[in-house]
Amino acid sequence: MAQLKRSKDRMIAGVCGGLAKWLGWKPNPTRLVYVLLSIFTAFAGVLVYLILWIVLPEE
Repeated sequence: MAQLKRSKDRMIAGVCGGLAKWLGWKPNPTRLVYVLLSIFTAFAGVLVYLILWIVLPEE
């Protein structure tokens, strides 16, 4: 299984692009799903995004 890394296909930090590549999905739908999940979970996804931004290495 591929290692989870931040993608160079990025809009902000490459976290969603990296998740999409790791899961075998397309980046834009992954970004949309992540934003919707963040909104519906009282923006907890924003905190998770920031943590992943710091923790994940770049490609």
